[in-house]
Amino acid sequence: MGLEFDKLPVNTLVGSNWKSLQILTKGKEIDKGFKQKYYLTKSVCRLLSLLQPIENARYRKLQDKPLEMDPLFILGHWRSGTTFVHNIFACDKHFGYNTTYQTVFPNIMLFGQPLFKKTTSWLMPDKRPTDSLELQVDLPQEEEFALSNMIPYTYYNFWFFPKQMMEYCDRYLLFDTIPEEERQIFKDTFLKLIKISLWNTNGTQFLSKNPPHTGRIRTLLEMFPNAKFVYLKRNPYTVFESTRSFFTNTIRPLRLQHTTDEELENNIVEVYRRLYYKYEDEKHLIPAGNLVEVKFEDFEADAFAMTESIYKQLDLTGFNESRDNIEKYLGKKKGYKKNQYKYEDRTVRIVEDNWDMALKDWGYNL
Repeated sequence: MGLEFDKLPVNTLVGSNWKSLQILTKGKEIDKGFKQKYYLTKSVCRLLSLLQPIENARYRKLQDKPLEMDPLFILGHWRSGTTFVHNIFACDKHFGYNTTYQTVFPNIMLFGQPLFKKTTSWLMPDKRPTDSLELQVDLPQEEEFALSNMIPYTYYNFWFFPKQMMEYCDRYLLFDTIPEEERQIFKDTFLKLIKISLWNTNGTQFLSKNPPHTGRIRTLLEMFPNAKFVYLKRNPYTVFESTRSFFTNTIRPLRLQHTTDEELENNIVEVYRRLYYKYEDEKHLIPAGNLVEVKFEDFEADAFAMTESIYKQLDLTGFNESRDNIEKYLGKKKGYKKNQYKYEDRTVRIVEDNWDMALKDWGYNL
């Protein structure tokens, strides 16, 4: 039984690279009420950083090993069903992925992992605060949290410093204003994360589920020209309600600055718009046959058949070998009850005033 998410005495920066933490927090305002958590987080991070030389020495044995295949990226705005799809594809054992443990402690993966996993299991909540999905140290997880603990140049800096959310959006989510030096560091670090993930999960092809990658297609293709992509669309009314709940519940135990619910909501609305248009602007760069776009509602209605169809459309290997594992996973989910949303008039007005392009392009209505 883990601790409640909002009662954690530290935030996820405990697993940060020490140099990265220094750069990230330099000159930043730590608001009153968060300083105790910040200093405890910083102290634990400094202590764990003493293991970094051992980790670096072990990684040198992996860094020159080439990837066997380019990754499969599951894209889409937060709360678009990416976790569900990610978990299904992770039933295929030829895929490797970032784990929940790795998101917090990406810098101590090659040394001491069994010991630190026990501590993480004790501290970590049993379920996600928003949708009650299961949390375990070895389950698949999106890699942006891991990247935010490896380098200071990632979008998830906003969890800790929400006052800079829109600045981080343009610089590290969309890569519109990122200096080339920082973008190259991001690429090098992401490749390192992939190699460690494949080693850790015994995979031969990296399986990515990371909403921020939706705004980085150009950079991803520079790294992996033959990468495959699945893009999920979902009812914008549901996405708004769910994202607001997810961001609000997640940011509270992580933030080091105060922010109002109104500020967060306004940022959610604008980030969605910018991410939507960025994806639409760059998706033509993906080679023919390497992208599948699907409505989550269609996928959810017949997940097994839709998964098989995606394998075929993207010419992926491993479906037949994974058929039983996929059916078993889906069988466990039959009793799972999702959050039900009854849209308020205000929600309808916000979505229709700001996200009408998605409503029209994707054919959603009330």
